[in-house]
Amino acid sequence: MAVVTVVEQEIAPVDPSAAESGAPAGPVVRPAPHRWLGYAFGGRLPARHRGWVLHDTTTSTWWLRHLARTGVQLAVPIALVVVLLPAPWVLRLACALGGIFLALIYSLAYMDPATETRVVKAGFPAGTAHEARERTGLLRQQRESERKRAAAAKRAARYQKRAGRWG
Repeated sequence: MAVVTVVEQEIAPVDPSAAESGAPAGPVVRPAPHRWLGYAFGGRLPARHRGWVLHDTTTSTWWLRHLARTGVQLAVPIALVVVLLPAPWVLRLACALGGIFLALIYSLAYMDPATETRVVKAGFPAGTAHEARERTGLLRQQRESERKRAAAAKRAARYQKRAGRWG
């Protein structure tokens, strides 16, 4: 019989820009699978996972992570409907798909408040995740604008060079 050991994993440190909002720039310690399941169902994580919670709710894939947690929350009731509903399989699956559809609509509608609640449970001030995502989006837009300006200047210089040759 094999022995399974659950190890919590430490990954890259929190983004330094998070420190500007009052968040400590400490290590990001990923929770073990059993802790993550509790977290997915709305539970709190120990204080050592504070940085990971902020990372989880502010990374560029935060909305996919939210949908993954929603899928985990839906797994049990949907499985119960499919297995226990006394009806033909087609009706069971139709009920399950309808439930998934409605749950995803509500999940998407309340995505931002749900992630903020997770951040507050981790000990951060309300609005921290939203501000971090806004700041990251603004920085991304600025970098994109600079890139486009540089490309436009390069094209303009190339055009002027060609115009000077033929003009």
